[in-house]
Amino acid sequence: MTTAESSPTTTQPTGRPALWRRIWPRPPLVAVVRLAGVIGQVDGLRRGLALSAVAGTLERAFSHRRVAAVALAVNSPGGAPVQTALIARRIRDLADEHGVPVYAFVEDVAASAGYWLACAADEIYADAGSIVGSIGVISAGFGFDRLIERWGIDRRVYTAGTRKALLDPFRPEDGDDVSLLKDIQGDLHRLFRDYVETRRADRLTPGEETLFDGRVWTGERAHALGLIDGVGQMRPILRQRFGDKVRLKVIGEPRGLLRRRLGLTEAEALPAATLATLEERLIWARFGL
Repeated sequence: MTTAESSPTTTQPTGRPALWRRIWPRPPLVAVVRLAGVIGQVDGLRRGLALSAVAGTLERAFSHRRVAAVALAVNSPGGAPVQTALIARRIRDLADEHGVPVYAFVEDVAASAGYWLACAADEIYADAGSIVGSIGVISAGFGFDRLIERWGIDRRVYTAGTRKALLDPFRPEDGDDVSLLKDIQGDLHRLFRDYVETRRADRLTPGEETLFDGRVWTGERAHALGLIDGVGQMRPILRQRFGDKVRLKVIGEPRGLLRRRLGLTEAEALPAATLATLEERLIWARFGL
C-alpha cells in the first residue's frame, strides 16, 4: 500500500497568511498537543480527557504567534460523548479563528470517542499497527439480583417516577428499561456517525456499512476505508508538509497541576488515583492494550 509519506491523497490546508515569514524567515513551527487517555470529566485524580483539562493547552497551541499548524497526538480508547464533542468543537473553533490547519496522529489507538476526537483534524494519520474505528456506543454493567437473593438481602429503593431506577443492577433486568437504553444509544450513535460523515465527507468508502457497526481496523485497513488519510508517523509527515527544518513544540499543562488543584501531595492522592487507574485499564484492555 502506498503510504502517506510517498503519495498524499488529500488537499493540504492553506493555513493563515504568514506575513512575518517574509519579514523574518524562520523554520516553520508546529504545536503538538497530546490527547491521551479515557475521555470523561476530570475529577482531579483521573488522568482522562475533558474540555476543562485541555482548553488552556489548546488555546496556547493555536495562539502561538509563529505556529504553522497544530498536530494532535491522539491515543484514546474512547469515553464520554459530550466531553468528546466539546473538545472537538473547541479544536475546530480555534482552527477557524486562527486559520491554522490541524493534523491528527494516532498512536496505539483512536477508537470510539477517541476516533471522534481525531476527526476534528483536517487530516488523520496512523501507524500501520494502530487500532482505529469502533464507531458505536456501548454500555456495560452487572446484575446482582440473584446474588443478593441468595444471601437474603432485600433491596429497598423508593422513587417518584417509574423509570427513575432504570436498570438497577440489584433488580431483575426489565425489557422496557433495556429498550429505553437502546433508544439513547441509537441517538448517540447517530450523532457519532453524522460527525464522522461530515468531517470525512467523500473520503469514506461509499456504501461501506461496516464502518459504523462498531468494529475496529488496523491503520492500513483504516486507510483503505477512508477513515484516515495515510499510514505514517508525525515527524516524517510534518517534514514532508513543512520542510526538513520544521520545529515541533509540545504544548502541555504546567507542572505541579495536581498539587495546585487539590492541595494534595502525591502520597495522599495515591489510593484514589490507583482506583482510577484500574478502571481506566479495563477500558484500554478492550483493545488488547
